[in-house]
Amino acid sequence: MSTVSTPERARPAPTLAPPRVPAAQRLARWSATHRWTAIGLWVLLVAGTLVGGLAAGTRSQTGAEQGTGESGRVDVALERAGFPPDTSERVLVQAPTALTDAELAAVTSDLHDAWADLPEVASTGDPIRSTDGRSALVPLTLDVGAATGADADTKAAEQVAPVIAATESVAAQHPDLEVHQLGGASLDVAIDEQVSGDFERAEMLSLPVTFAILLLAFGAIVAAGVPVLLALSAVGSAIGLAALVSHLIPATDTLSSVILLVGMAVGVDYSLFYVRRMREEMARGADRRTAIDVAAATSGRAVVTSGIAVIVSMAGLFFAGASVFTSMAVGTMLVVAVAVLGSLTVLPALLSLLGGAVDRPRIPLLHRLSRPGKPRFWPAVMRVVLAKPAVSLVLAGLALVALALPALGMKTGEASMEAMGESVPAIAPYVAMTDAFPQEGSAHTVAVWSSDDAPLDLAATTAATDHLVADAKASGLFADLSDASLDVSPDGRTARIDLPVAGDPSGSDATASLALLRDDLVPALHAELPSTSTGVTGDAARTVDFGGTLSSHLPLVIAFVVVTSFVVLLIAFRSVVVAATAIVLNALSVSAAYGLLVLVFQHGVGADLLGVTDAGFVVDWLPLFLFVILFGLSMDYHVFVVSRIREEHVPGVSTRVAVARGVTASAGVVTSAAIVMVAVFAIFASLSLIEFMQLGIGLAAAVIIDATVVRAVLLPSAMTLLGRYNWWLPRWMDRILPAAHA
Repeated sequence: MSTVSTPERARPAPTLAPPRVPAAQRLARWSATHRWTAIGLWVLLVAGTLVGGLAAGTRSQTGAEQGTGESGRVDVALERAGFPPDTSERVLVQAPTALTDAELAAVTSDLHDAWADLPEVASTGDPIRSTDGRSALVPLTLDVGAATGADADTKAAEQVAPVIAATESVAAQHPDLEVHQLGGASLDVAIDEQVSGDFERAEMLSLPVTFAILLLAFGAIVAAGVPVLLALSAVGSAIGLAALVSHLIPATDTLSSVILLVGMAVGVDYSLFYVRRMREEMARGADRRTAIDVAAATSGRAVVTSGIAVIVSMAGLFFAGASVFTSMAVGTMLVVAVAVLGSLTVLPALLSLLGGAVDRPRIPLLHRLSRPGKPRFWPAVMRVVLAKPAVSLVLAGLALVALALPALGMKTGEASMEAMGESVPAIAPYVAMTDAFPQEGSAHTVAVWSSDDAPLDLAATTAATDHLVADAKASGLFADLSDASLDVSPDGRTARIDLPVAGDPSGSDATASLALLRDDLVPALHAELPSTSTGVTGDAARTVDFGGTLSSHLPLVIAFVVVTSFVVLLIAFRSVVVAATAIVLNALSVSAAYGLLVLVFQHGVGADLLGVTDAGFVVDWLPLFLFVILFGLSMDYHVFVVSRIREEHVPGVSTRVAVARGVTASAGVVTSAAIVMVAVFAIFASLSLIEFMQLGIGLAAAVIIDATVVRAVLLPSAMTLLGRYNWWLPRWMDRILPAAHA
């Protein structure tokens, strides 16, 4: 019997699952395919958030909400007490030598006549002479109706303009005398006008300057306009979102400016990375869709990593212990998140829609210079740096350490009115007034409030505060206390007394008198009134408390930013060494920027050359804020450069060659992005207020250091020396970390 064998069915060849496409690349593909939908959704997002923010309005932080420490608690108690608003103004009248009775009588009469028909003026008073005989103050009070608290301040600012105009008309009638109106409302209006004018000028300059730099980078108008358009739309959307969020987390006055500063920087950077990579791929012969796809897989992934790193750095501001930083954290995180979203959605859609038109219209000479090609300068730099990487690393590292050393002697202070110098014209008359009338300057406010709902024992409170004033007079640390009197709230549960301080509220006299109050006099007051709560507030107290809060919270902020940044880079590059190298290099560049700030603004080195004010100190909130901002922004360049190096290394190229190719390939776009950032920050450094001068110089200096010394010398030499150890990852981490392409 024969058997017939049936042929064995052939097994199908195993099919390999297609490689997983990164999320950024999938999103870019969808946007490029559904470009009109992506563009429409982006327009709706920007328009919706802007309109929603405008409709909801912005809730600004009150003075009490900005407080910290003991002064913050006292400010809250005083705000709740419902004291009548202080809407008093003063007109300073000064003569070159001695102010005669006839001159003072004539000026006072003219002032009273000028104010008589103004409904904004509630009352006027008789002049008060100074002890030197050449100055006098003519008082008046603004009418704000039933408004209280922040509403009263707003109404006073609205009411003061016609009063100032009337005072200026009287001043014109007495050209031999100095006649200036001063007070809370008039000074606020003068400072706000100067600041708003500065910011309008900065905004007007930043756009054309940014566009001009991008024209140099791309040599084509459309290619230069796309990054500016994305950055502006991200800023507008973030400002609208911040207005909505402000009803949960009140906004600081400078939030919109910070959003503009950070948004223009990262928005342009992210678009620049993306557009340059697409142009490179198209120059190599890739079609439009392939070029966008490659740009999304490379630059898009770098943008996501950088954006996450910046956002987690900004989140460190939540741990600063001050509401002003909480507001800044929200604003900066929002604008970075919107910029990242735009670079992954509307940007690929626009590039897909424009296609080759993105390189039009061309500017002949600039376009020829900006075309992707084989660079000469950066390969030459890499040959020098990588020929002796150890020497390059040591020399560049020592240079940055030397620049950072002055930061060890950093002195911080508050940006008081005296520190504004000549930037606001009203400051000089204010300083003249406080010199002639020290009691009109800064003051410590001692507050006493009931610990329960019972009214204060006014007799006991008055007696106790009289003892405090007597002891304060005996110390000799205060200005004239003859007019110091107890002020009681309408409900009788809170009382306060102002103790004037001569000189700058950040000066030694103010600090010494505050220490005396807090260490001795106020504890003695509390001992006499044991059933009450007591405390001290005022300009000097707020400065001391704010500085103390920042000092105590700075280690927590640094730890959070460093740890979270390390984790983000560890996940992104799957390398402990790459993440650790980034942390060390970023810390070094931030320290160098600190040292430069101290040299310029504390010691005056190069201040005249840069056209900035030598304040003698660094504004107290800047070190913490700069650390967070700079640590985040430094990630832009680091992530982009290391991504290009990793891209070259993955196919098996040696570390030295991968470093040289990666730095060279990224040099053009990083240099262009750095120039944009430096230009924008330099414009902000030209503002009148000392804090923005320091912020702009600090940011610009750090970007220059990052884009030159760190990116061109320290990073390539360090990675070359580390070799294959750059990509070291423990096996247990390899098992738990997500895949590199996810």
